[in-house]
Amino acid sequence: MILSSLVLFLTSTLLTFSADHILPGEAVAEVESREQKVWARAGGSAMLPCYLSPGKRQNLLSDKMSMLWLRHGGSGQQEPQVVLEVGPSGLRKMSLPMRPRVTVPDSALRSGDFSLRISPVRSGDAGLYEARVAHNTELLSCRLQLGVVTVTLSQPSPVVENEPLLLSCNSSHRARLVETCWFHKGHLLPTPRTFCLRGAHFMLRPAMSDAGYWRCQLRYSDDEVVSATYNLQILGFSGPSNPIVYAAAGSAADLPCTLSYLPSTSGSNMVTAHWSHLAQGHLQEWSISQNRSSRSFPLHLPTVGPGDAGQYRCAVNVGRRTISRDVTLAVVTVTPSIQGAVSEGSRLLLFCSLTHPRGHERFQWEHLESAPTDRQLTGATSHNQEGHRLQMGPTMEIPQVSQKDMGTWECSVHGPEGRLGAVEYGLQITGAQVSSPPIFSGQVTFGLTLTLFFLLTVCVLALALQKRAQPPVFPALEGMIAVTVPRKEMEEKQGEKIQQTEC
Repeated sequence: MILSSLVLFLTSTLLTFSADHILPGEAVAEVESREQKVWARAGGSAMLPCYLSPGKRQNLLSDKMSMLWLRHGGSGQQEPQVVLEVGPSGLRKMSLPMRPRVTVPDSALRSGDFSLRISPVRSGDAGLYEARVAHNTELLSCRLQLGVVTVTLSQPSPVVENEPLLLSCNSSHRARLVETCWFHKGHLLPTPRTFCLRGAHFMLRPAMSDAGYWRCQLRYSDDEVVSATYNLQILGFSGPSNPIVYAAAGSAADLPCTLSYLPSTSGSNMVTAHWSHLAQGHLQEWSISQNRSSRSFPLHLPTVGPGDAGQYRCAVNVGRRTISRDVTLAVVTVTPSIQGAVSEGSRLLLFCSLTHPRGHERFQWEHLESAPTDRQLTGATSHNQEGHRLQMGPTMEIPQVSQKDMGTWECSVHGPEGRLGAVEYGLQITGAQVSSPPIFSGQVTFGLTLTLFFLLTVCVLALALQKRAQPPVFPALEGMIAVTVPRKEMEEKQGEKIQQTEC
């Protein structure tokens, strides 16, 4: 009986103290208390929920409401610390250590939601939090235990590709840690390339495939299971690890250099890039101007030849750290056995060569008939209907060059990944004439026929006019004419036959 009386006395005293602290002069008719545990990752955000039941939100008066968030035992102190206080007039007070990181929106207060948001969360924020809300004649108390899970990296930001990395995970839970499990993209680790070391996850040479979301799961002796997710970004280069760019001799080439993501460019993290190439003992260098909105730093070469082939290095500086990648330029060249124009009937050999081959390239020759423009490195290939116009191998042989061989020949290089590049050769034949297209043959035949008919008509008219215009015969010359006319008529008749035949 004495014990029951003591409990009632202490409860009454506590309620009176709470009510006087929040709303002096107001009587408390009902107390609603809730307690739960919330876990958050350090660096992320945490939401400590505290809100009225839906039935009590309708009668909420903002001018008769006050709210107080407290933290118990923070920083080794015994007395509760004020985190956030909102009076009936709307005036807010915050503690200095957490002032920029805690908030309760006004719109949420008016709707009966008093949840406290902390962002970003720090490992020292773990502890017991309490909300005391006085509204109308009631008192709402919310008690929450905030636990913090911390994921740490051995590398300073940013994490660089191929540099050793150690991921560790721990929490503010006081029980004994029994097991630590790591998951990457839903798959349980370790893998053949990684292993666990005292609950941490070690990566000897992190690759771009290791980027993405990681989840650590901690199991304690009291069966408490805690997990946290971390988005790991690895600074490296997009695309294959050893890229090769194929370009035709005489064409332009673009060498890629693209970062996996663009780090922050504030302060000392300025991003700059430069290219270098060692050719015949001379070092060539190019500086790439920074573009804050782009993570790509390509090198453009207007015209390349066999002497430009080789290894180029792209070095990108991010703050005090430098990452680099080598890009190989392979040039495709055609060398004919006969330089310049080729005589018809000659034997011609075309040699297709590639600098820096990998050993699995295949060559294919194709006659494109007409010479298109800008086809040096196009992915499409025109298919000739004639089977003998395609030939495999680096060497193309034409035993006897004829007019049908004139035009553009293409040597394309293929690999396991498909078409890699191509180069073109224009074959010119000495004395060869380009025939008219078939669409004009009918017009030419009609014009020749009409011309011949006109000439024949003119010849007939000329003969008729010549007979009518013969000169008169004089008496003194009758004997001579009588003798010579038959022969002249005979010559005229022969002349007419010759003219008709010519016409």
